[in-house]
This record gives sequence, structure tokens and C-alpha cells, in this order.
Amino acid sequence: MANHSQFGFQDASSPIMEELVEFHDHALMVALAICSLVLYLLALMLMEKLSSNTVDAQEIELIWTILPAIVLILLALPSLQILYMMDEIDEPDLTLKAIGHQWYWSYEYTDFKDLTFDSYMVPTTELLPGHFRLLEVDHRVVIPMESHVRIIVTANDVLHSWAVPALGVKTDAIPGRLNQTSFITTRPGIFYGQCSEICGANHSYMPIVVESSPLTYFENWSSLMSS
Repeated sequence: MANHSQFGFQDASSPIMEELVEFHDHALMVALAICSLVLYLLALMLMEKLSSNTVDAQEIELIWTILPAIVLILLALPSLQILYMMDEIDEPDLTLKAIGHQWYWSYEYTDFKDLTFDSYMVPTTELLPGHFRLLEVDHRVVIPMESHVRIIVTANDVLHSWAVPALGVKTDAIPGRLNQTSFITTRPGIFYGQCSEICGANHSYMPIVVESSPLTYFENWSSLMSS
């Protein structure tokens, strides 16, 4: 999860998030190169005397017309690739349904018969040592590590948004509509998120906690929750 005064992203815990972080760094390097070139040209024009060579220069006009197009292509190609990867859902190992309410989440493991529960934020007065204020819940979402998980998101009342930054997931929960996305956790851990759509007075009290665990632990947990 994020730390105080953290400058960058959270550590990526899914292949999609790794791609997003790499694209972010790639776009920043392109922006840095453009800014450096523009500042250099501005400084050069301020310090050097103007000459008639800059009045009619078709070669320069050709360069500053083609170069931005090349830069846009260098940004568009990896961006489109990531967009297609985020929309690709192919034979998931586990399907999870998240339903937003004011102001808590309900979860249904559709591959199991009776595995449903509500997830409420733990009040500050009931927090255990090591738990985080406004981020801990009474029932965590447990998923198997290195498994393709599809999550179907909807809402029961108003707009919500199911978002976990470390997994690169953010999907709007809209009443009467099903949105879906997928992710794969690459390591065990506990990942925190929150509702990312203003949904009322207690919008900031809808945390999301995803616990990625080995398959044997997930099987034991699902058997215990279903019984």
C-alpha cells in the first residue's frame, strides 16, 4: 500500500499494473525529451541573434510536422496494447461478483454454492494492532495467487467504483448494469483499495481489501466460509 510522502505508484502486484507503470515511465521520458528540446530552442532564440535563415526554412517546418506524429505513434501503440490487455478475459479460474451499497460491499463467489458475504469497514475503536484506519474491513476478499480472476461489478443504489491500485483495477459499479474486468496477482499479500466514485456522505468509508494467498489456503478458507 502507499506510504506517507510516496512520490510514485504502489508496487505492482499484477501484470497489468506492471505494464501501466512501464507505460507511465515511457510517457514521462517522452514528455521530458519534448520539454528539454523546447527549453533549449527557447534559450537559443533568446541568446542568439535572429537571422534571415529562420524566415524561410521548409526543412524545419517538415521536421516539426512529422516529429509530433512520430511521438504520438510511440505513445499510442503501447497505450492501445495495454487497453486490449485490460479488456481481455479468457477462461477465468475464478469469478467474483462485487455489489456496491451505501456504504459497504457485498461479494458473491459464483463458482461456489453458498459463498457470499458483506464487507464493512472496521470502526477505528475496533481496529487491531497493525490494521489501517479507514482501510480495514471485517471480511476480506480472498483469492488464489497466480490465478486468472474475473470480477463482475454492479451497484444496488447509486454509482460506486471498485478500485485496487496495486492490481491496476478500477471498474465503475452502475445500478442495473454489469461491468467486468480481470486480474492476476503475481505474489501473496494484502492489497487495499477504496470506492473511487463519490457516492454519498460516507463515500470515504467503503474500503476494499483483497488478500492474495496460495491455492491451498484459499481452498481451506472457501470450505470454511461455505459451511
